[in-house]
Amino acid sequence: MSYEEILKKYWGYDGFRGIQREIIESIGAGRDTLGLMPTGGGKSITFQVPALAKEGVCIVITPLIALMKDQVQNLRRRGIRAAAIYSGMSHDEVLTVLENAVFGAVKLLYVSPERLGSELFRHKLLHMKVSFVCVDEAHCISQWGYDFRPAYLAIADIRRDLPQAPVLALTATATPQVVDDIQQRLHFAQKNVFRMSFERKNLVYVVREAQDKNEQLVHILENVKGSAIVYVRSRKRTKEFADLLCNAGISATAYHAGLDSVEKDERQRRWQQDDVRVMVATNAFGMGIDKADVRLVIHTDCPSSPEAYFQEAGRAGRDGQRAYAVLLYNNADRAKLEKRISDTFPPKEYIRDVYDHLAYFYQVAVGSGYNKMFEFPVDKFCYTYHYFPIQVEAALQILTRAGYIEYVEEQESQARLMFLLSRDDLYRLSTTTPAEERLIVALLRCYSGMFSGYVYIDEAFVGQQAGMTKVEVYVLLKGLSQRHIVSFIPQKRTPYIRYSQRREDSENLRFTPAVYDDLKLRFAERIHAMISYATNHAECRRRQLLRYFGETGGNDCGHCDVCVEGRQTQARQAETLIMRLLDDGEPHHVSELHALAADYAELSPVLEQLLREERVVMTDGFLQKGG
Repeated sequence: MSYEEILKKYWGYDGFRGIQREIIESIGAGRDTLGLMPTGGGKSITFQVPALAKEGVCIVITPLIALMKDQVQNLRRRGIRAAAIYSGMSHDEVLTVLENAVFGAVKLLYVSPERLGSELFRHKLLHMKVSFVCVDEAHCISQWGYDFRPAYLAIADIRRDLPQAPVLALTATATPQVVDDIQQRLHFAQKNVFRMSFERKNLVYVVREAQDKNEQLVHILENVKGSAIVYVRSRKRTKEFADLLCNAGISATAYHAGLDSVEKDERQRRWQQDDVRVMVATNAFGMGIDKADVRLVIHTDCPSSPEAYFQEAGRAGRDGQRAYAVLLYNNADRAKLEKRISDTFPPKEYIRDVYDHLAYFYQVAVGSGYNKMFEFPVDKFCYTYHYFPIQVEAALQILTRAGYIEYVEEQESQARLMFLLSRDDLYRLSTTTPAEERLIVALLRCYSGMFSGYVYIDEAFVGQQAGMTKVEVYVLLKGLSQRHIVSFIPQKRTPYIRYSQRREDSENLRFTPAVYDDLKLRFAERIHAMISYATNHAECRRRQLLRYFGETGGNDCGHCDVCVEGRQTQARQAETLIMRLLDDGEPHHVSELHALAADYAELSPVLEQLLREERVVMTDGFLQKGG
């Protein structure tokens, strides 16, 4: 089938848009390809269509488990053979997926960058027929980028295992420097970039000076109708702002990474189906969200970079209709942004202290600990050693980049279940509801060994077998657990730490410029670029953002707060000019305005407004003040 036929068959579209076809043809011809497409530009089509057209399996590398699961489910609904490997899966489940890929039963295999270092994955990869490798969120491979992730560096290693497989790299946010770095780090055979303009003409960018952000938030949402996202910096603030909006009569819910997957799925569903108007969220929300009619994205706190802001703001107006991206800013925000530099890059001695205290916490002696893995209760650790979580997590990230440990934030673990009653006692129960009975039968059909110990379960799969939703399964299992019929341990997100090498004496820890000084400098540059954007009231907002991404020229948008204020200022100046001319009480011919203003066109709409208001009257081309 041709690319158009594949697009029509599986997605129902008659044609490609933007630069989709150019990217597809490039990777289809076997050329290493980098595609720059803003949020909502249709990135997924550029690798899913050629994956179906080419023989073999496409390896899709993405850091977002939620996006991974969502895309696999959507592809399967379209009849496309897709699979994913992510944390929380058992060894047997991972092995089954990999074997299916080896034997050609999978067309798109989604994996996290961390999975690339797995010995099992690398071994099975050698036996797969790989059509090409797709690297989503490709800016993560660049230390010049705003979201550098060391695990992405392993992608270059698997290229050596797959010398014939080209690479398609995709990102929605990359400066010119990052564009060059992505191609270099992925070992492109030759530079090959397709750019889609980052300009979104339907999206209006606004910076609102707001001393009382709560009041401004409610005011904006009351005056701009439609679905909205409100981004905040902390989990605690998601609930605070959601409660604030609900109390103001605006339906809202909260979303952050600390919620269990069932709760996240339910809140996301309610928002996507417009049962709830506003999603108040941390930046954990938004990637891969397929909701085109978001009319408003509001940031109550400044993101740490223009890249992050542009990506999050770009979730508004993906249907092409007018939408607004509003940043609430006040004088206190500059100090908060500056503080993020020291929070994200604490002093090296502080990092050494955290490393020592980790060893005390887990009783790891110097020279030991290699490959040991531990759950990391961050609150307990900070309480024990009198730390603040933000700086501790930053120190752990730096230790990870330096190769001393591996710190994975809130890894999702699978739900576990064990029956507390014997099989005979279970059959004799007379207090269970019909729904509970259906669920118990489904569990017994799907899994074995639950009477002798805990078994990992997939609530969505069990629900499918029992004819109920994942949320219903969760609620019923919680009820059975409270009645001591089962012991149910829901999915949870737990950080963990693994020693990547034997514990060192902290005095011997070395932090190269690549893992500390250079990254700190670039982080500070992005912070200051964000401050500049928020405080620059002389240049069109859209032009400021486009210039940051290397796009120059073009016209002012005419709709942002800077452009609107500029028009209002010009109008006030034009009105003053006209009224001064008429102050002497004598009639003046309209042609005299030409002599007063080089651009008469700017005076015309103001004069028309004054005539409508009868503040000025005109007779036979002569102007006078109105009565």
